[in-house]
Amino acid sequence: MDDTTVEALGKLSSALETTDRARGHLYSFHQLTGKADFELDEAVALFREAGHDKIADRIQQDLIGRNVTPGHWTFQLVEEYDDGYWSEFRTVERAARDELAEGKRHLHEAALKERRRTHGKPGHEAR
Repeated sequence: MDDTTVEALGKLSSALETTDRARGHLYSFHQLTGKADFELDEAVALFREAGHDKIADRIQQDLIGRNVTPGHWTFQLVEEYDDGYWSEFRTVERAARDELAEGKRHLHEAALKERRRTHGKPGHEAR
């Protein structure tokens, strides 16, 4: 396979890895937002205990359970990302690898490993 094709597949793979990282951040956003929503329950209880019912009511009515974007809780954003963009990205990347590299991944890294390993030394096996 020519070097340009290997480089192009590498860039596509790297972009997929970046979307995987973005997906992880999206899951962090989802979990952190959910945690904050449950922490608001505690804040409401404490404000009520301290006699600040107006503030507690506002938090209860305006924040707890609120959509983070119009019509969406964070789990819906995660699901849409997973089922849409991220899934399609994975499908396209795999199709390119299947067509051009017999499905093999990390061609550039495999070549680096072959050049950098010590042949015959334990822990330096090819695969």
